[in-house]
Amino acid sequence: MFARLQPFLPTTAIFFLIFYFAFHALTGDRGLLSISQRNADLAAKTRELRKIRAERMDLEARARLLRSGSLSADLLEERARSLLGYADPRDYVIRVKRSR
Repeated sequence: MFARLQPFLPTTAIFFLIFYFAFHALTGDRGLLSISQRNADLAAKTRELRKIRAERMDLEARARLLRSGSLSADLLEERARSLLGYADPRDYVIRVKRSR
């Protein structure tokens, strides 16, 4: 019986290899069926990158204003009041605990 099936073994092995690679091409991490998930992940990461870049630009601008060559009096006063805990009587102060 084995002698009768021997000519079909290479064909069967090739068929299973083709099936294996086709299955993973469709359902794998980078398969054709996961394109929408990858696009959603890319869009989320792009939004996060924009947010982080905006925060960085804001921090760079604030740091630039605190340099000794171009010191901003308003920003210096704001930081001093924040660090020392002082406030103008007309200010609304909301205390928030920072988690470190």
